[in-house]
Amino acid sequence: MNVPIKTLHCFLRLVEIGNFTRAAEQLYLTQPTLSKMIQRLEESLEQQLLIRSNQKVELTQAGQIFHTSACQIMGQWHRMEQDLTNLSGLKSGHLRLGVCPMMSSLTIDILTEFRKLYPGVELQMQEFGGFGSEQALLADTIDIGFTALPVTHTEQLSSTLLQAYPLKVCLPQHHPLSEKEKISWQDLSQYPFIVFNDDFSLTKQFSRITRELGINLNIAFRSGQWDFIGSMVEEGMGLAIMPEPICQKLNSSKLTFRAMEQELTWQIGLIWRTNLPLTPAADALLELSRRMRKKTPR
Repeated sequence: MNVPIKTLHCFLRLVEIGNFTRAAEQLYLTQPTLSKMIQRLEESLEQQLLIRSNQKVELTQAGQIFHTSACQIMGQWHRMEQDLTNLSGLKSGHLRLGVCPMMSSLTIDILTEFRKLYPGVELQMQEFGGFGSEQALLADTIDIGFTALPVTHTEQLSSTLLQAYPLKVCLPQHHPLSEKEKISWQDLSQYPFIVFNDDFSLTKQFSRITRELGINLNIAFRSGQWDFIGSMVEEGMGLAIMPEPICQKLNSSKLTFRAMEQELTWQIGLIWRTNLPLTPAADALLELSRRMRKKTPR
């Protein structure tokens, strides 16, 4: 069996996008060319990898096994390319970076400084919730990720703290709880509550805390968009807990914010695989983050 690296790359992009036409466009191939490439791959493996339909493609059981190995192979290939490219210093290459959408604006300073120091390195950014970023690292499809801490896969992932922000309760103006200076979990349990999707670390943090306290929240809605959650709170559809930087972005006259009785923080950091060497670009980003954190006043 001799499978070209290009074929693995095209297969992974097809699975990620889920559609032959769109994948072919992004790969700068014709659809028949991509279809023939995947067909030859399946013939070489003597296994059907994909279930095809007009709307999307899905992995077969054999496809799932092959996809896992293909991700690992492409990750190893990527790291080898980066190591060879940067033998004489970090002058070019690619950094596969995962970023949680909720913290994208908080990463601008470090990414701007990184671009100044290493203008030849291309940043390839993907957006994930916290758990999604962990999964991408374990699948070796990103090199390093900005996410909320702590991580779930503590034995497989390493992390470093970048910054911690208070969490605030987001209320509609004139809500009964707005008369309180600090709000308890018991207070929140009496009203509809809006949380981020399960992919977000904050949601797991809230679930753990309320479970330990024996409190059941009345979950009314889940969303992955902080601005949409803010709009739902404005309309009286429920209450939410948001990181202080997000509260500042909402900045609506229809909203008010209160601290929790149990002090909560939103910790953001960088995470990477413990058992894999960092690429030169990922290592440079990690070192830069540490230098910048030392300069940040506490």
